[in-house]
Amino acid sequence: MKLFVIATFFAVTAAAPSSYKPEYKAPSYPAPSYPEPKYPTPSYLTPAYPASAYPTPSYNKDNKYADITITSQSDERNLDGSSQWSYAQSDYTTREESQVQKKMQGVTYDSYGKESYGEVLGNTNKGSSYWVSPEGQKFTLTWTADEAGFQPKGDHLPVTPVHVYELPVAPVHIPFNGKGYKIY
Repeated sequence: MKLFVIATFFAVTAAAPSSYKPEYKAPSYPAPSYPEPKYPTPSYLTPAYPASAYPTPSYNKDNKYADITITSQSDERNLDGSSQWSYAQSDYTTREESQVQKKMQGVTYDSYGKESYGEVLGNTNKGSSYWVSPEGQKFTLTWTADEAGFQPKGDHLPVTPVHVYELPVAPVHIPFNGKGYKIY
């Protein structure tokens, strides 16, 4: 019961209005006024560029490449990572390429830099180009790039010569006695 009376006394004193009024009032100051800054008006000099060492290109009707235009173009990107694109020009130049993602064996690295050998996703590309040289020679180039590397093919590419010769035969072993003398 005593505890109840003491708790009630503290509750009443805490809820009673306070007669304390602060006598201190925070001072107020007027906003400072500064004079408007006066900056000098900038004066910019026009830079003097040296004369060009090369003549300005002129694109007139004498330019034999001025009339080349793209006659067809396609670009397809698929959600599985594969894609294919191609274009053709009015000078009969063409190019087409396709890419497919493929699982192959390779080296992977974890977040600590440790390498492991396993299955990785890689790209395999196939493509071809066709063009006519300024001399009128026709070129066709096809290529494949996969886990075996880049493999271009074309009639105009140099071919490694094939050497046809007999391999040298190693001499017959002649036993030695350990002192440099032949044993017969």
